[in-house]
Amino acid sequence: ADLHRAAPHALPSSGLVSKRANAMPNSVAVFAALDELVPPQALLALSKVIVSISDLVAFAQAQDTMSRIGHLIVFGFVYAIYRLITHEWVPQVDVELTKEEKAGLPGKRWKPGTPFPKDLIPCYDPGTLEMLGPDMPADNADQVRVKIERARIAQKKWAKSSFKQRRLLIKTIQRFVLENQDTICKVSARDSGKPLVDAAFGEVIVTLEKCKWLIKEGEKWLKPEKRSSGLMMFYKNARVEYHPVGVMGAIVPWNYPFHNVFNPLLANVFAGNALVVKVSEYASWSSLYYGRAIKACLAAVGAPEDLVQIVHGYGEAGNALVTGGTDKVVFVGSTGVGRMVMKAAADTLTPVVLELGGKDPFIVLEDASLSQCVPMALRGAFQSCGQNCAGAERFYVHEKIHDKFVARVMKAANQLRQGWALAPGVDCGAMCMPNQAAYVQSLIDDAVAKGAKLECGGAIDEDAPGQFYPPTVLTNVNHSMKIMKEEVFGPVLSIVKIRSDEEAVALANECDFGLGSNVFGSRRRALKVGSQLNAGMTTINDFCATYMAQSLPFGGVKESGFDRFAGIEGLRGCCNVKSVVVDGIPGIRTDIPPPLQYPVQHCAFPFCKALCHMFFGLNILENARGLFMLVSAMMIPTPKVLLKGGKKD
Repeated sequence: ADLHRAAPHALPSSGLVSKRANAMPNSVAVFAALDELVPPQALLALSKVIVSISDLVAFAQAQDTMSRIGHLIVFGFVYAIYRLITHEWVPQVDVELTKEEKAGLPGKRWKPGTPFPKDLIPCYDPGTLEMLGPDMPADNADQVRVKIERARIAQKKWAKSSFKQRRLLIKTIQRFVLENQDTICKVSARDSGKPLVDAAFGEVIVTLEKCKWLIKEGEKWLKPEKRSSGLMMFYKNARVEYHPVGVMGAIVPWNYPFHNVFNPLLANVFAGNALVVKVSEYASWSSLYYGRAIKACLAAVGAPEDLVQIVHGYGEAGNALVTGGTDKVVFVGSTGVGRMVMKAAADTLTPVVLELGGKDPFIVLEDASLSQCVPMALRGAFQSCGQNCAGAERFYVHEKIHDKFVARVMKAANQLRQGWALAPGVDCGAMCMPNQAAYVQSLIDDAVAKGAKLECGGAIDEDAPGQFYPPTVLTNVNHSMKIMKEEVFGPVLSIVKIRSDEEAVALANECDFGLGSNVFGSRRRALKVGSQLNAGMTTINDFCATYMAQSLPFGGVKESGFDRFAGIEGLRGCCNVKSVVVDGIPGIRTDIPPPLQYPVQHCAFPFCKALCHMFFGLNILENARGLFMLVSAMMIPTPKVLLKGGKKD
């Protein structure tokens, strides 16, 4: 900076740096070196920047504390104005519930035990059994195939869209979610029975996190990726390209009706795909409002209106989605139905991603913080009334802190309030599936019959107005009980007392499922235990944090399925992966050496062996030997051979 002030109009290349280097501080010696390496204009620009920074620092040092604070406030205000002016405009989408959707069908209730009709889908609130609206038509196979074809036509146009336009679509969806959280959560609550807080956690926050991640990093992970070309092709450029797979099919469950639609939607439209998504027959009503919002967001950015198709129906519709022309399918649901999806996909060789639920362990080591892990244990067991794919279902607690853990759990569990999702002060809502409460009761009865102790809950209230099962805590649980083997998908916290870390690992891995896992304890110890768990995901000193980190893939092992959605792997899974190799050095190309050209020469095989030694020898001597062998092979005379069918001379 001093140098520049001394001769502001002189270029560094004039020799000024070298002449003054001895008279300046040691830091100026850097310029002396740069004088010989950097273009004069670039070095002068650099010196101007340094002068500006030094002047700014000197100015700040000359101010008192209050003046510095004042300048920071002014700077912050100016920066905020700048961001506001340069901020990208994002369309606002207004979608309201219809009068009919707000009112429902007063006085009409769903009668428990009534079978669902074949071609209609009943829509009712599981917390009150009140009908939310008229029965919805169930799509048949032909209707599903028509929707797939519409999506395919739209995708051909969308595949040519820029990442800028795709980001704008994601931002438009993000803005819609931010501005309509109340309606989104209330619609989800009425359709699936979960309280508003649980809807905020599982529907809104994770969706916004995915939007933010895609906007920030999505393009980075879908751009062509450079790869090494290998030793023999050192003169080539190798890369991997990610092209849209086309029309993605998705079959999603009922537990999070908003996020389960928007989660595959966001990744696929960003990757350039169309999406045909079948929603569950147990949570179809909400897709009317969510579907209108999707259409409005697509229209706001000029995307094809048929890019996203929603399918309603039963098994026939699901089978048609798998076999009717989709290019890939993601299925989220039970293991039994997952096997049926695989069988159907086999006929058309349609790739499938299966996320088949889990029975996640929640391990509490003896040095765990109870003030941290107990609230998370309660959230893991009772959020959304336990209806979570990655919910905690098996709690392994070290014997030294077992009693304290149980006492703290019971203090909170006894205060939990259950009721209609939209009622004030509700902690646990209703069970979404009609027969789920009875299934949970059968698991509780089996555990108690085999020696488990019922601490609270454990019995269906027959006078309850909806499909409820009370928050339940079991102790003295062991692996002979069904509740330790079968997925509960209900509000049950089952506690097993363990004596060591090794026992915790053994019991946690003694399960047919392997989706997620959670370990609480000192960092090093918990990491050691977590590294031994046979699961697709592990969270240390937190609950299900792997899902909030949207850069991470989601999926499991064993009967929890295979492949992944979400994260980098899930985003790239929306694409066909294409390998590309091209000449990298101008003037150098690949030509087949004469000995290897058809018809091959007598020295062809020795020539190949020589190449192997020359390029892949274990040391330089072997490489040199390979070169000598190559020269020798070229000198082998080729016998004269008559045309095919002739004889040697």
